[in-house]
Amino acid sequence: MNTTPKRIDPRRPYTITAQGLRRITLGAVIEAGASNDDRHGLPLAHGAAKKPLRTTQPAQRTILVVAHSDRGALDEHTRQTLAAAALLADAETQVALVVLGELKDDAAALGADRIVELAGFDRRAFAPERELHALAACVAQLAPTRILMPDNATGDGDLGRRYAAYAGASVATQVVEIDGAHVGRYAQAKQAFATRALPDLVLLAAGAVDPRLPFVGAGERIELALPAEAGTDATGVCRDLGIEEIDAAQVALEEADFIVSAGNGVADVAAFERLAGAFGAAVGASRVAVDNGLFARDKQIGATGKTVEASVYIAFGISGAVQHLQGIKDCRHVIAVNLDGSAPIVKRANLTIVGDTQATIAALIDEVTRARSERTSAADTPAVTVAEGVAA
Repeated sequence: MNTTPKRIDPRRPYTITAQGLRRITLGAVIEAGASNDDRHGLPLAHGAAKKPLRTTQPAQRTILVVAHSDRGALDEHTRQTLAAAALLADAETQVALVVLGELKDDAAALGADRIVELAGFDRRAFAPERELHALAACVAQLAPTRILMPDNATGDGDLGRRYAAYAGASVATQVVEIDGAHVGRYAQAKQAFATRALPDLVLLAAGAVDPRLPFVGAGERIELALPAEAGTDATGVCRDLGIEEIDAAQVALEEADFIVSAGNGVADVAAFERLAGAFGAAVGASRVAVDNGLFARDKQIGATGKTVEASVYIAFGISGAVQHLQGIKDCRHVIAVNLDGSAPIVKRANLTIVGDTQATIAALIDEVTRARSERTSAADTPAVTVAEGVAA
């Protein structure tokens, strides 16, 4: 028998964690005794041990993290970037977070010491000039030694590149390896690995940092004055043409923000697909449902299928095998609908409905239809202004 160990690619980047550098990552690593909330970077449940502040010393320097929010929440990529800043910061360095959009998340639990919420911006609106002027104003007032941003296709990567050109700052993009002295990224179609000294602006690739931290930030909310240019897109160079609505079924599962997924417990596939249409959600499936011929192979989610990062993932009749849980490990909110309250997926879920999947699907379709009907009726009702008892 050949006992020669498998050779590990020496160029493979490590993952930076609170416990140090981890060279090889095989799936999600959960510390023994960690709560479900702690595993996903959320505030600890009531009664759990509180995490200490990362530092109590006066701040002499600042690392700035800039990112868009999505309906008030920070996505997993942004959480990783914020964790990277917190892990790189020393005791005399504060981590400041500038959020373009509304912020409802507890950013202190994610490592932020100071938080600037620019609620007048929207991730779904394209206003690069306004955002650039706002970012430049924040940098001028906070004077950070370094800026970190998630390198994504939803606005942050574009804004980071624009700022680097505007400010003449050194920049590294698609960074997959980072520490206090250098950054690294793949080069030549991943045939080589390149490193350089830590630049002024780091655009971090997804998956380079473990967002689970053993400490919290101070979480102080502050306000910064923005220039008039940040209020309107004064130059008129770019024009937002709005969002083009497309059928959710045409969205790749890897890009979908809302997914409903069916397992062996779904007997009425037609009703399930009607629910997906009512929600405007993409359709996924477990391996068992795919093997049974209920769904095409490209709908399979799991270690041997697609890995997804949806904000909302609803699993109907899926027990939650290890391979399936691996495929949804980066989903933000997981909702499980299952007759078995002790199924493995229940441990991963943020919310569990213990009940019949078909009855739940039918009830949800009725609720969504009713809610949309009420909203349409309200929109069609003419506005009436009443003053001193006289209808105008």
